[in-house]
Amino acid sequence: MEPKEKRELPEPEEQDEREDLIEGRNAVIEALRAGRPIDKIYIQKGETDKTLGHIASTAKDAGIVVVDADRRKLDFMSRTHAHQGVIALAAIKDYCSVSDILAIAKERNEPPFIVMCDEISDPHNLGAVIRSAECVGAHGVIIPKRRSAGLTSIVEKTSAGAVEHIAVARVANLASAIEELKAAGVWVYGTAADGANPLWKTDLTGPACFVIGSEGAGMGRLVREKCDFLVSIPMKGKVSSLNASAAAAVLLYEALRQRG
Repeated sequence: MEPKEKRELPEPEEQDEREDLIEGRNAVIEALRAGRPIDKIYIQKGETDKTLGHIASTAKDAGIVVVDADRRKLDFMSRTHAHQGVIALAAIKDYCSVSDILAIAKERNEPPFIVMCDEISDPHNLGAVIRSAECVGAHGVIIPKRRSAGLTSIVEKTSAGAVEHIAVARVANLASAIEELKAAGVWVYGTAADGANPLWKTDLTGPACFVIGSEGAGMGRLVREKCDFLVSIPMKGKVSSLNASAAAAVLLYEALRQRG
């Protein structure tokens, strides 16, 4: 038997490389000052340092989510081992607004085709959903600011680069975003195991937004109530549901088929 080739492992610095992490007080302050898109800032719990307080207030004024974290969590996240009590999670591109996504559809002279992710926290799932959305020609993806993965390098890699080719809006409130879409004449379809509208029998043409629920709980109550239709995907096996990104792919490709 031929001996197996020795598998080369990446160098430690390559393994640890996370270009979406900004560590240390000065680095985070400069990122805020430069207007770099940031998803979240983690600040060590219990710290009363004035510099950290300034970072927290500046971030909140800019609409950035600030999270209290214990030192153990920061130490685990850190790649430099010199985080100084603060780590920022940067986005790899700028977010847009819901109106920007509607404008893209108008520019293409197409009925809006939008995907909304309701608190999908796994970056691999979010990346896969974005990839499917870009592949079917959707005009944009909407995600919430809180309890959701953002546009990190992991999401970018999982999307196979699709993040670079599709607009992503990040909103404070999904229910308000749905109201904005409805005011623009967009129908909202939610995915639910108990949905009254079987996927193959539901008209998915016209201006539409498709809501994909979170990995565990599905859609939140308020978002569910705001949907015009609750669509169910046929299940023949013993497992009761699909992974969020798989469900998104099935739904979006049926919508693409119907829309021609």
